[in-house]
Amino acid sequence: MIDVEKKLHRLNDRLAYIKDIFAGKQNEAVRMLQVRLDDFQARVAEMSAQERLSAISAMEELFTFMEQKLDEQLSPMDKVRIVRHPQRICLRDILENVYDNYTEIGGQDDKSIDPSMLIARAYITRRRGKALHNQPVMVIGQETGHGDEFRNGGSVKPWGNAKALQYMKVAEIENIPVHTFVFTPGSYPIEDYPGAAQQIARNLYEMAGLKVPIVAVFSEGGSGGAEAIGLADRRLMLSHGYYSVISPEGAAAIEGRLRDGTRAAPELIERCALQLKMTAQDNLRHGLIDQVVEEPPLGAKPYHYEFFQSLRNELMRATDEVVLTTRSFALLRGAISQPHRPKSLENYNAENFVTRWSLSTKARDRLVVLRQKKFRNLSNGRWIDPRTSFDLMLTKIQATSTDLLNLFRHDLWGRRKKQLGYAVEEMDAGARMLLHRIFNPFFSFTRELFGTKPRAKIAEELTTLSSWEEDGSKNGTWSYISSKAKEDRAVTCPNAAKYGCLDLWAPDLFGEFAGVCTHCGYHFPMGYKWFMYNVFDPGSIREFNQEIEATNPLNWDGFDAKLEQAKQKTGLKSGCITFEASINNTRMCVALLAASFRGGSVGVAEGEKFLSAIERAQRKRLPVLAYVHGTAGIRIQEGTNGVIQMPRCTIGVRRYIDAGGLYLVVYDTNSYAGPVASFLGCSPYQFAIRSTNLGFAGRGVIKETTGLDIPPDYHDAEKALSRGHIQGIWDRRDIRANLQQALVTMGGRNLYYK
Repeated sequence: MIDVEKKLHRLNDRLAYIKDIFAGKQNEAVRMLQVRLDDFQARVAEMSAQERLSAISAMEELFTFMEQKLDEQLSPMDKVRIVRHPQRICLRDILENVYDNYTEIGGQDDKSIDPSMLIARAYITRRRGKALHNQPVMVIGQETGHGDEFRNGGSVKPWGNAKALQYMKVAEIENIPVHTFVFTPGSYPIEDYPGAAQQIARNLYEMAGLKVPIVAVFSEGGSGGAEAIGLADRRLMLSHGYYSVISPEGAAAIEGRLRDGTRAAPELIERCALQLKMTAQDNLRHGLIDQVVEEPPLGAKPYHYEFFQSLRNELMRATDEVVLTTRSFALLRGAISQPHRPKSLENYNAENFVTRWSLSTKARDRLVVLRQKKFRNLSNGRWIDPRTSFDLMLTKIQATSTDLLNLFRHDLWGRRKKQLGYAVEEMDAGARMLLHRIFNPFFSFTRELFGTKPRAKIAEELTTLSSWEEDGSKNGTWSYISSKAKEDRAVTCPNAAKYGCLDLWAPDLFGEFAGVCTHCGYHFPMGYKWFMYNVFDPGSIREFNQEIEATNPLNWDGFDAKLEQAKQKTGLKSGCITFEASINNTRMCVALLAASFRGGSVGVAEGEKFLSAIERAQRKRLPVLAYVHGTAGIRIQEGTNGVIQMPRCTIGVRRYIDAGGLYLVVYDTNSYAGPVASFLGCSPYQFAIRSTNLGFAGRGVIKETTGLDIPPDYHDAEKALSRGHIQGIWDRRDIRANLQQALVTMGGRNLYYK
């Protein structure tokens, strides 16, 4: 009887779980299970022991059969409820059942630096004959727990991501693989040091060049929080998981234009979940993950031991593939790295093979190159490029010619010229030092005897400020005047109540004053054209890749019309403008995110244009400037195709900086979310125009996700400067002079003008 009661209790739990997954839906199968279970519980007291055992076995078989049927009916939103359910497997379950031994690092439970980020040094034991091989691995992932409130549901704070990066670097020192597990709805939107955005950007930048194999497993992958540990050589995804640019509820709030915490209708949330194309099958179809790990019907739970064995096998196999791809002979590497595994390898049991997971120096370098190429090719072709094959061929020929020219000019002749110059300088310095030592006593005697300059004069020169020459600013005479200057009206400064600012006449404010309040210095938003035509040398702008056009890769309902409207309104084909220009005859590549085009949001087309600008600058040995006229983040209507631009573009920046380039970022107006948390935030030289707002998440998102009311100045440029996100705050009128100064004083080793 006790055994029957346990099984009955288990069936009630299974039914409650099914109801949670299909919440609010009228499902005939669920109703039938409820009726059959209620009927059994009503009659169980009247049955004999044998009848109870027979009936409970039949009920268990019925539940198993119906769960398989219901699994085929799951919608994307049903899968979201599966990964969020307290009965869902968590990282601790995986550590207990997939790895043979582990030690957690960095504190445990609520005493951890951040309990949402779990780090463990683990190993997997494999057998070759009678010999056992313990293969060490660093396990890093978000820990959701089974309803543990203190873990924030896997929403990691900035210092949790910093802890993850620290132990990735430890793994690199120890030359062991990293296994990351993505179980997060998104990062905790907090700007306290080191700041959510800047820490995610730092993680992406370092992972782009991490010289050990990285294998990532996605269960719940929410936007930037997922990318913080998701940049990997092999990306596996659990079959009931989701990986998305935003949660379905967040997408529904944006689509429904909801404000003040108003909740979206369930139907709208379901529709957004479907349109985001965020399931494992969708992401595999788009090429954004490498493998789907099949789960039991309605999702994996802690008692599904066969699933853990399957996950263990897939993890070992993925790690083997990464290692063998980088370490084997060239012919074998090509066969192993095929994107689709041959049928002959489907039954490959990794337990029966032992592959050494440590890499040689050459293999580690090759690993990084392969990882960077992999992400460069992700989402290829998901934008519109109307250029003909002949035009594209000419572009490639031109790029190749530039590569060859710069190979000779810089790498061959330029490097030899520098080496010769260094040798001459060293000989000259040595000769001067020798002559100084020989003749210095004579010169000292003559200076004392005759004197050349009064000592008071020398002291004055050493203690007074230098006299700077004209800095090149235009002092109110601008080449381009904003169209707002044509409005015959008075404009009130937002700081008028605080500082007593007087109203300003629009022709003066947006003309001579460049949108800057003459009393308090508040900067009004200005169009991106003001920046383009007042900062650079007249006539020096040469735009490229203007043909690349934003598109609708997920066929999101109504988005084609919205894109067309943005193109008609702005005259742009995407939210990114790329061009070459000069400041005081110093040439540079510029990538400009225009807030007027869909809020400056980034999708595949914008990511491709940004990457092309970085690669063009690397070929031509030019500095790169990213001017952020404003960005609202990653474009949600492009789903994971948009969010993948975070690691994709960051890798481009990493390659450029490693090659010796100078990468500057200047923020203007409002800049938030994915771009700031990746390819913008990873720059070592970031500046903001005064009155800019800068951060990871906006006020509404923070209120919705944390329940916290943030101070009015939470995202001010001054706050960003105080926490180290940016390195300086500039007046708009001084951008040209400040950029010119930056080019003189900063720079990578491979820039021609240096």
